[in-house]
Amino acid sequence: MSPLKAEHLPHYTYADHAQWEGRWELIHGVAFAMAPAPSPRHQMVSQKIAAELEHCLSNCPQCHALLPVDWRIADDIVVQPDNLVICHEPEGAYLDQAPHLIFEVLSPATALKDRNIKYELYERAGVLYYCLVDPQHNQATIYKLVNDRYVKEADISKESFDFEWEGCHLSFNFSKIWGETV
Repeated sequence: MSPLKAEHLPHYTYADHAQWEGRWELIHGVAFAMAPAPSPRHQMVSQKIAAELEHCLSNCPQCHALLPVDWRIADDIVVQPDNLVICHEPEGAYLDQAPHLIFEVLSPATALKDRNIKYELYERAGVLYYCLVDPQHNQATIYKLVNDRYVKEADISKESFDFEWEGCHLSFNFSKIWGETV
């Protein structure tokens, strides 16, 4: 028996993705179910990231903090980052421009995809900052795009980190996202 080959798999596009029920990501034509639902800890950390982003961006009229939305990178690549910052007015059913900042909250079901597949996708798509948040260890790893490659900027637990781009400055306090356990 021969191993499974890529040409044997279905190759989906955004048109297919738009018809599906539930939460899905599409990466190079391969469908990834966004299930099981994130754990309560994952959701609490993500909610606190959203609140801190809203606070940090309260005086910035052009930037918006968003929770998971479809970002169509290509016709066969649609992802839903956990938390993101865009600095344009979105139009239509999905984003079509790279966010400036993405937070992915790691979970056992998504960590491998977030650390590898999405890391490479976001790097190639031009996301300026990629932040991997590990709620199990109360630590975030921040990468910055430098010369089209991600460079590790910091491992952060309780500190603040200054994200900067095109006249925007966002001082994000990571101690506020972990809850009472830090």
